[in-house]
Amino acid sequence: MASRRRRGVRGALRAVPRGAVAGALGAVVGGLLVFHRALPGLPGRPAGLLETFLPWLGLAVPALLGRALLRRSARAAYAALLPAAAWLWLFGGFLLPGPDRAPDLVAVQHNVSDENPDPAGTARALAATGADLIALEELTPAALPAYAAALAPQYPYHATVGTVGLWSRHPLADARPVDIRPAGLGEDWNRGLRATARTPRGEAAVYVAHLPSLRLGARGFGSARRDESAVLLGRALAAEPLDRVVLLGDLNSTVDDRGLAPVTDRMTRPARDFAFSWPAALPVARIDQVLTRSVTVVRVRTLPATGSDHLPVAADIRF
Repeated sequence: MASRRRRGVRGALRAVPRGAVAGALGAVVGGLLVFHRALPGLPGRPAGLLETFLPWLGLAVPALLGRALLRRSARAAYAALLPAAAWLWLFGGFLLPGPDRAPDLVAVQHNVSDENPDPAGTARALAATGADLIALEELTPAALPAYAAALAPQYPYHATVGTVGLWSRHPLADARPVDIRPAGLGEDWNRGLRATARTPRGEAAVYVAHLPSLRLGARGFGSARRDESAVLLGRALAAEPLDRVVLLGDLNSTVDDRGLAPVTDRMTRPARDFAFSWPAALPVARIDQVLTRSVTVVRVRTLPATGSDHLPVAADIRF
């Protein structure tokens, strides 16, 4: 009886046209790439986890091609075309060279880590970039003097609120906290600031933010506090009276994650470049963001590692 069932299963598998499984997989991967925003918001937020690592779905293309070669199936090779086309449509522009024009402003964003063993060395490395603006997160009271001392010679203007700070070559005005604290956290949780940078090309509102971390556990993708903080940040950006806005921060996810929609829907995403910033030892996602409004990020790149578990991110901005 059992042997007849096994023969029946093998016969059913042989009856499946060659390449049909690969075709189905290709269609699924291509659909996820293009229509990921249509996925339902299930408990545990599997859709958010998928969106955080969306570019990596492209690995399905070489896997499908390898299967096609092993099976010598043209149909299986064709199955790779749909996810390949979807991936190129979404991310192909990231592989093209950026514009050669000099930027009007260079901004550096870096979560320096509250366990950084060399704050002064990190600050010197960031100052050596020559950026106009440097935004830092996870500034501890003990490390702040080292950052301030190392950055002061080249960045005479700065503002800090809680564990975030902004250093600038250009004058800063109207610096103030931005309340992005989720419910249930203490009053000492301060991770948002806003200042007006008076650049040679005009004024711009500069926001520095560090959204709560995500937690991946038995119940799935824990992002409730991060999402609540994103809503508060989005409201602050919506109420900003200046046209030109630059947001620098560790948003603890990628711009494709729907949990950041209250922020990303009000800002312009960088035009190109993966610039994966986390974790520093083997970067798989860019969770350190430079987003703008009424100005354009024309290039994003990561900088050499510091003593942090994040890589610094530099962005070229055109007014």
